[in-house]
Amino acid sequence: MDLSLLLQNIFAPTVLFFFIGVIAVFCKSDLEIPAPLPKLFSLYLLLAIGFKGGIGIQESGILNNQVLLTLSAAILMSLLIPLLGFIILRLKFNVFNSAAIAASYGSISAVTFITAESFLASQNIGSDGFMVGALALMESPAILVGLLLVRFAGPKNRPESRKLHLSSILHESFLNGSVYLLITSLIIGFLTSLSNPSAVEKMYPFTHSIFYGVECFFLLDMGMVAAQRLPSLKKAGSFLIGFAILMPIFNSIIGVLVARSLSLDTGNAFLFVVLCASASYLAVPAAMRMTVPEARSSYYISTTLGLTFPFNIVLGIPLYMSLVNKFIPISTF
Repeated sequence: MDLSLLLQNIFAPTVLFFFIGVIAVFCKSDLEIPAPLPKLFSLYLLLAIGFKGGIGIQESGILNNQVLLTLSAAILMSLLIPLLGFIILRLKFNVFNSAAIAASYGSISAVTFITAESFLASQNIGSDGFMVGALALMESPAILVGLLLVRFAGPKNRPESRKLHLSSILHESFLNGSVYLLITSLIIGFLTSLSNPSAVEKMYPFTHSIFYGVECFFLLDMGMVAAQRLPSLKKAGSFLIGFAILMPIFNSIIGVLVARSLSLDTGNAFLFVVLCASASYLAVPAAMRMTVPEARSSYYISTTLGLTFPFNIVLGIPLYMSLVNKFIPISTF
C-alpha cells in the first residue's frame, strides 16, 4: 500500500471526524447526537447522491456501451458476492446467519462510496456520475439473493409465519426505505437534468454545497456507533472477524480484474472496486431483521459496522487505490 495515500486518507476531515467519534466513546465523553438527526443525515446523503447520480447518468448517456456494461457488471457482482460469501460462511454458521451475513457483504455502503468520492477529489482524479447508478443497482440484488438462500437452503419445517413468499422477498429487496430513496432520487435527478436544467442549478446548494459538511457530521456519529459495536465482535469469534477483513479484500481483487476487463478509467475503476469491497449496515440489516429473525443481528451488524466499515474508510480506500494504480493506468483531470 502507498503510504502517502494512507496518510492523505487518514487526515481527510471526514475520516478525522470518524476518529473523533470513536475516541469519544473510548474516553466516555458525554458527546451525543440526538436520535432523529443521524437518520436525517442518512436520508439526506442518499437523496443527494442519488440526485447527482441521475444527472451523471443523463450526461453520460444511458445507452452508452460503457455505462451499460458497468451497470451490468455491478449487478452481476452483487449477485455473485453473496453466493461466494454464503459458501464460505456455511463452514461455520447455519443457513440463517450465513445468508444474512453474506447478503450484507454482497450489498454496498453508500457512506463508504461517498468517502471514496471525497478521496478521489483530493487526488484530483475524476469519475463519472453513472457510477452512482451502480451504487443504486447493487443494493437490491444482494438482499434478493440472501432471502432466496434462506427460502431454498433453509429448513423446510420453518413456521408458516416466517416462510418467505416471493412477494415479500421482492418487497424487501426493492422497497426497503434506503433502496427506495436512492433509486427514486436517481430517477428524479435523471428526469430533471433531461427536461429542466435550470432546476438542477436551484438544487445545487442543497445537493452539493452542504454535502461535505453533512458527511462529516454523519461520520462523527458513525464513529460513535462503530465504537459501541466493537464489544459485540467478541461474540462473533475469530472466524467471522477474519471474514470481515479478508472478504472485502478478496472482493476488491475481483473488482479490479472486472474493472480492467471493462476498460474503466482510474476514477470509475476505483469506485467500482470500493462498491465490491463495501458492506451494507443499513438496508440489508433492516431487511434481514424483518424477514429472517433467526439470524443473529449481532453477527451481521457488528461485523459490517464495527469492523468492515472502519477498515474500509481508514485502510481499505488507500489499499484499493493502490490496487487500481497497479493494474489500471492513471487518468487525471
